[in-house]
Amino acid sequence: MAAHLSYGRVNLNVLREAVRRELREFLDKCAGSKAIVWDEYLTGPFGLIAQYSLLKEHEVEKMFTLKGSRLPAADVKNIIFFVRPRLELMDIIAENVLSEDRRGPARDFHILFVPRRSLLCEQRLKDLGVLGSFIHREEYSLDLIPFDGDLLSMESESAFKECYLESDQTSLYHAAKGLMTLQALYGTIPQIFGKGECARQVANMMIRMKREFTGSQNSIFPVFDNLLLLDRNVDLLTPLATQLTYEGLIDEIYGIQNSYVKLPPEKFTPKKQGDSGKDLPTEAKKLQLNSAEELYAEIRDKNFNAVGSVLSKKAKVISAAFEERHNAKTVGEIKQFVSQLPHMQAARGSLANHTSIAELIKDVTTSEDFFDKLTVEQEFMSGIDTDKVNNYIEDCIAQKHPLIKVLRLVCLQSVCNSGLKQKVLDYYKREILQTYGYEHILTLYNLEKAGLLRPQTGGRNNYPTIRKTLRLWMDDVNEQNPTDISYVYSGYAPLSVRLAQLLSRPGWRSIEEVLRILPGPHFEERQPLPTGLQKKRQPGENRVTLIFFLGGVTYAEIAALRFLSQLEDGGTEYVIATTKLMNGTSWVESLMEKPI
Repeated sequence: MAAHLSYGRVNLNVLREAVRRELREFLDKCAGSKAIVWDEYLTGPFGLIAQYSLLKEHEVEKMFTLKGSRLPAADVKNIIFFVRPRLELMDIIAENVLSEDRRGPARDFHILFVPRRSLLCEQRLKDLGVLGSFIHREEYSLDLIPFDGDLLSMESESAFKECYLESDQTSLYHAAKGLMTLQALYGTIPQIFGKGECARQVANMMIRMKREFTGSQNSIFPVFDNLLLLDRNVDLLTPLATQLTYEGLIDEIYGIQNSYVKLPPEKFTPKKQGDSGKDLPTEAKKLQLNSAEELYAEIRDKNFNAVGSVLSKKAKVISAAFEERHNAKTVGEIKQFVSQLPHMQAARGSLANHTSIAELIKDVTTSEDFFDKLTVEQEFMSGIDTDKVNNYIEDCIAQKHPLIKVLRLVCLQSVCNSGLKQKVLDYYKREILQTYGYEHILTLYNLEKAGLLRPQTGGRNNYPTIRKTLRLWMDDVNEQNPTDISYVYSGYAPLSVRLAQLLSRPGWRSIEEVLRILPGPHFEERQPLPTGLQKKRQPGENRVTLIFFLGGVTYAEIAALRFLSQLEDGGTEYVIATTKLMNGTSWVESLMEKPI
């Protein structure tokens, strides 16, 4: 059991156990010793579901990464390929299988597609003459992976690009399938709200799937009261801004992958006297970040400026606890102290790690360039000088700062001005192409098609109306003891989360005008429940809303939703699901065309 998945109102261990069971059943079909050949992208998400110990129990003896030519030697009866349904991977698998056939004893091959089987992939294997080599060809529907007690992700890295640039609805189908799995485990969700074109399509798919699956009534008492489906393109602004929560900044600076972060090792080695620093480790320090760690759960959603005081308070508490050993006189007292020791040592180790991480982040956030960039972002978000060429962006291009940084700022300016004047847009494009190379012309085209970098149409800037109606900019933010979600960006309240907050209370009717300005339809659907399953809420009991971000979500938005969940009079607790956990850099990167 993963204890951190069951602390919330919704026990996500139920989902984790269901997908683990499905994996065990598949492994048991392939009798005898096994080697798994992994599509490298899947190893991270699988690590959150099943550790090596589970695989070992089911006779998995070797694991390899999927690569061209021959498979490494392994004395096993079964070779199982765990892969995403991608054509280029089928070519590598065929190469592996054909080179295997020519040597040594015959083995049984199997293939497990994650999350769906693909006719195109099977056809490619057939064309390459290896389809008949596979005894089991199955799918493993790992749609939603539990990351934390209130967080699920599909980890589909190209979902936004597929939906908005390629009009490919595959990831929307997987999202709908994932939601059907959740309803099978946690009961039918009585009300569905949505905003955006993709949200509408997912809701339609769910309704169709429910109609097709009319066999048996879902008799599980509903855990969720509402589902809110939100398109990422309803709020293109939030991911482009720099996140200012502790977890958000770790992700911005170092990148969190499948709840792990790799950090520079030098801050994590205890310094001994007389050390000349010759023996510093070179391998990155890898840490897992989730609420299983008490201290991290406490500080991850705080604004970074509020983290230092928490760490220093914790340091005093821990050193006081260790001092207690001097007061332990009787055998009973000593025994009690010793029994607490493992927990205290873990707390001390955790504090040391997070103090080191905070120092690393502080080195970045106190730099002049970070301050200048943040100032420009905040000017754009509060509506200052969004309609002309920005001097700081010009300087960044002239000094050839990283292209992603420049693109994030230009896109932010475009979104905060409902598109740029043609003259300003042309100037930026020309400067970017002349400085960084003409191969980036396709990237600029992608950003325009996605609505991130575009000319202003109709000469009207709608952003001020949206900003004022939804109170997206707050001047006096209390970062230490926040009273509003705007603390996660030190002034800017994420539009997506504000929509969720207003839906909960007083309802979207109060903001009809803004909803019409934002892209895509808004809608509400009811799913009738059988008699006896209707929920009678107790006085003071909060509603539970599942909010699904189609196209990705940032850690700052997650922090803002957790803040709303914890409000005394909030009335709603949120569980967050998404196609991908992302930040502005990984998002813009996913839209960049790789130079040929």
